[in-house]
Amino acid sequence: MPNLTGKVAIVTGAGRGIGRAHALALAAAGATVVVNDLGGSLGGEGTDAEPAQEVVAEIETAGGEAVANGENVADFAGAGRLVQQTVDQLGRLDILVNNAGILRDRMLVNMTEAEWDAVINVHLKGHFSPTQHAATYWRERSKAGEEVRGRVINTASPSGVFGNVGQANYGAAKAGIAAFTLIAAQELGRYGVTVNCIAPNARTRMTEDTFDMGDAPEGFDPLDPANNSAVVVALCADEAQGITGQVFHVWGGAVNALRGWSAGELFESQDGWEPDALLAQLQERYPNGVGVPGMAASMESVGARSLSTK
Repeated sequence: MPNLTGKVAIVTGAGRGIGRAHALALAAAGATVVVNDLGGSLGGEGTDAEPAQEVVAEIETAGGEAVANGENVADFAGAGRLVQQTVDQLGRLDILVNNAGILRDRMLVNMTEAEWDAVINVHLKGHFSPTQHAATYWRERSKAGEEVRGRVINTASPSGVFGNVGQANYGAAKAGIAAFTLIAAQELGRYGVTVNCIAPNARTRMTEDTFDMGDAPEGFDPLDPANNSAVVVALCADEAQGITGQVFHVWGGAVNALRGWSAGELFESQDGWEPDALLAQLQERYPNGVGVPGMAASMESVGARSLSTK
């Protein structure tokens, strides 16, 4: 277990699921944890302080230290208050784990503007806002001559890096978080901050209400949220200082460091392309067409049945 004694961590969306597992794991490694959770429904409605308080109680019962926070991280000022409370009350901030999120799944043709905006706001702005305030704090410490070993762990999703039908809003936000991770890592390295990202798989209320995850097996459960938390704790160790700008896909005991967009198929013309010439090349290279994984099955189903929506 990496030794995080003396470090202070914020975990957003830590009242349940993966965020709760992160909070417990960081506390077990010695960190003092700010358990942030608005306590809303799966779709982001309402508030409830109890989930965050219950996680704080779990950590304290196990001998750790934690405090609860109910700020909305998608609100820029609220995220600022979260970071300021952490520094004022606990004296420092070392780790920020951005995990808070909601779901409002719907097929694209039926998705409303409100459903799009809500998901983008909570996930994407909910990552930007606390990170901006934390980065400002770390920059000030670095410029004051202090040694900074800041850690930001973001949360993407397989839907964001591989795609998933019915989750255009969620997948777009999660893909944006992966890109945000790369750029933040490039910008914040000069201040001693690493920025990484996980794309987790886990059995939580978010996934169980959307997919058939099955029952937890006896023995090792590849969908236990704690499998993802082991990656988070490792990345937060001082020894991981040189690891940054990475997106890790986690499934059980398998952790893949993803490589993002690759160059792929190359179409090259020394004098530039005319549309008809490029079209001829496309037809030659892809005589049977080409699309995203799973697209062929979707196209075959059109006309045979109507697509179900949530």
